[in-house]
Amino acid sequence: MRTNIEIDEDLISEAMKVTGHKTKKATVEEGLKLIIQLNQQSKIRKLRGKLTWNGDLEKMRFDQ
Repeated sequence: MRTNIEIDEDLISEAMKVTGHKTKKATVEEGLKLIIQLNQQSKIRKLRGKLTWNGDLEKMRFDQ
């Protein structure tokens, strides 16, 4: 899908440098994927301490 947006040139240039992407499109797509990933990780972190696990960790370590 084609979308026209105004992006700060300094911001996109710096993002392209740190990611190594050669195009603005690739840089923006990686940024969007990162936002989604961080949001999903946040949802998972909210489950911390709320789930129970039953198993034998020592046995699992030595199972082949």
